[in-house]
Amino acid sequence: MPVINKAVDAYIEKSADFAKPILIHLRKLVHSACPDVEEKIKWGFPFFDYKGPLCNMAAFKEHCSFGFWKVSLLNDEKGILAEKKQEAAGSLGRITSIKDLPSDKVIIEFIKQAKKINDDGIKAPAKPKPKETKEIVMPSYVTKLLAKNKKAKAAFDNFSPSHRKEYIQWFEEAKTEETRNKRLAQAMEWLDQGKPRNWKYMKK
Repeated sequence: MPVINKAVDAYIEKSADFAKPILIHLRKLVHSACPDVEEKIKWGFPFFDYKGPLCNMAAFKEHCSFGFWKVSLLNDEKGILAEKKQEAAGSLGRITSIKDLPSDKVIIEFIKQAKKINDDGIKAPAKPKPKETKEIVMPSYVTKLLAKNKKAKAAFDNFSPSHRKEYIQWFEEAKTEETRNKRLAQAMEWLDQGKPRNWKYMKK
């Protein structure tokens, strides 16, 4: 007998009428393919855990979604997941009825693959960190001001791109010229001491 979480029962019960049979069907397939799965509610949605997150499902106003936690590691020879991914709604795309789902056989195969991945302790590849742009557009008024203070300019030039960007954004976000001038004056004082914009919040 599958181990049922009453919180997931409640989630399904509160879902829209069109969503209920979809969620019930997906839940049944997960338990069929992975009998030892554990049901949980995470971030407000039903999750199925087996030696870590396995898959999850959700119901929205007009559609449902079903996603695999390590979808990038699944063998998708027929391109089913790749095709659905374009719809940006979980691993199986927007689901408005059971007819929108791949066959039970296909879904169960994916679930079994996900189970084996967790059995083998394989981790999903880390998401690449966005590359920090090193090209920062320097406002002319900043260039002119720094030219008058060699010490402040040297400190600014030695900062990482992110620290330089913090200062420039602070200047550019000023609503009035008066506010911007005050920020520039404060910045020159801090830069003269070699301090970045958010030095107050940095760990000592």
